Amino acid sequence: MSRLARSLARSLPRPSPLRALAHPAALRALGPSKTPARPLRSFVQRRWATSTTPHSTASDPAEVEALQCLEQGTQKLEEGDVQGAKELYKRSVDIKRNASSLFNLGVTHYHLKEYDEAIAAWQDSIALQPSSADAHTNLASAYIISPVARPDLAIHHLKSVLCVLVSLPAHLTPHSIAVSLAPEDAEIAFNLAAVLEACGRLEEALEYYKRSKEFGVDRAAMHIRNVSAKILGQKLKAEEEAAKKAAPGSSEA
Repeated sequence: MSRLARSLARSLPRPSPLRALAHPAALRALGPSKTPARPLRSFVQRRWATSTTPHSTASDPAEVEALQCLEQGTQKLEEGDVQGAKELYKRSVDIKRNASSLFNLGVTHYHLKEYDEAIAAWQDSIALQPSSADAHTNLASAYIISPVARPDLAIHHLKSVLCVLVSLPAHLTPHSIAVSLAPEDAEIAFNLAAVLEACGRLEEALEYYKRSKEFGVDRAAMHIRNVSAKILGQKLKAEEEAAKKAAPGSSEA
């Protein structure tokens, strides 16, 4: 496990599956919602949503069979049979490819530490439903915990979560995103700050820590102090180096 993953491991949850509807009137799927997904500390919220395919109906035999496999897979996962759940989710995907089955397939790969496969499944899920905050959130976790960590991609997907939740374009500055957050986004902001801090992007990290503290994440206060001290230390070091270069007799003066 990489140094970054070790430094954040205590914050990483194990992603949870999405449930299928008890009644096969519509597929259980990922849907855009203002109910926030909780990255890194308490991930996926279980909520009802509509089918990922606009023209799907319960009268479609493939749709019904895919839904049944999805439900059975989630039951297997809750019973602790991760391998059995994976096979059922795979079957669901093979029968009727949709965002929810791909999402849950990714969860089983993650539980089995098959991180490349988890990443691929969640990427495919996002391709079908780009506004899924849950899938972006889980991808961030996988990119951090993967043997070859990609913190840059983790940051990208955590920012995507925030932009989805507050309906902002992803190219905005950290400050613009931070000031647009709502109280329910506080945990997401905190975890993005933690990844940014681990990557040495201190100014951005401080922005998100401050916003999460404003919304009641008390533990952010300690991180604000630590990051502020790091930033001050960097500035003092830069000033000292500049003074040395400018001093009489300096080879660079």
